[in-house]
Amino acid sequence: MGIFDKFKGQGRHRSKQGSDTAEQKINERTGGRYEDQVDSGRQRVEGSLDAERDRNRPEQQ
Repeated sequence: MGIFDKFKGQGRHRSKQGSDTAEQKINERTGGRYEDQVDSGRQRVEGSLDAERDRNRPEQQ
């Protein structure tokens, strides 16, 4: 594993951790009334981030 792979893995972990934290804070402030919508939004954001990463990745040979 190269150094760039290590940084890439750390970035993915931090983005997931950040979205989980945001989801918790929103659910706390709304009393969990919108939990399903918040979870759906978090999943869509994480999915789009993964798609963006895949698009920027060069083809494996």
